[in-house]
Amino acid sequence: MDRKGVIEHIVNWLKTYTENSGTKGYVVGVSGGIDSALTSSLVAATGYPVTCVEMPIYQSPDQVSRARKHIEELQKRHSNVSRVQVDLTPVFDHFLGALPNVPNSEQKEMSLVNSRARLRMTTLYYFAALEGKLVAGTGNKVEDFGVGFYTKYGDGGVDLSPIADLYKTQVYELAQEMEIIDEILVAPPTDGLWGDDRTDEDQIGASYPELEWAMEQQKAGKSVEDFSGREAEVFKIYSRLHRANRHKMEPIPVCEIPAELLQ
Repeated sequence: MDRKGVIEHIVNWLKTYTENSGTKGYVVGVSGGIDSALTSSLVAATGYPVTCVEMPIYQSPDQVSRARKHIEELQKRHSNVSRVQVDLTPVFDHFLGALPNVPNSEQKEMSLVNSRARLRMTTLYYFAALEGKLVAGTGNKVEDFGVGFYTKYGDGGVDLSPIADLYKTQVYELAQEMEIIDEILVAPPTDGLWGDDRTDEDQIGASYPELEWAMEQQKAGKSVEDFSGREAEVFKIYSRLHRANRHKMEPIPVCEIPAELLQ
């Protein structure tokens, strides 16, 4: 991959889109992970004003520390970067207190995890509207178009997606090129929504390189019968998640009314 060429292409694409939209810059949620670190670095390279927003909700101290250090490094390189921290833990607690009391279950836990992501999306759009900026998404190709590993109307609620055509391994390559801090480069990928140290691989059951392989195999028309052992297992995981999360990747279904019924 031509790292410098890809970076230049994305930065120019961002500039063109922003110029045409008449907006004033970007808002990015910075979590301490590789995707948000690369995205914030790319939007900062445009020269447009960038607001990096930290939104901890019972966040791991390591994640908070990585996010803060990344933003500090970004501000040393770019005078157009500002930082704001919004502690959403009390908001989340208040939200929990307003909900009906139901028994704990896997469904309840997942609903609350997704609610965290949606609180963060609401916060990002508050600043975007306040400052006339665009919310820059941080999803990569496997997450957004492969397994749908994001929250609908949460971290999936964005104005534009600078890195959504990059595999996770390519994200790491560009992050190295842009000199993202080592703490982020070596940290296991995590969505940070569970309040513990579980990684993306723990949740999905496969690593990003494995998922990228499966995505390419599916594009090539392969089926699970073409594989055995770990490859078959990974392909099954990918295929199951791809089917289950198609609703995130496709337009909202619209009930079209026959013209004769509207006359």
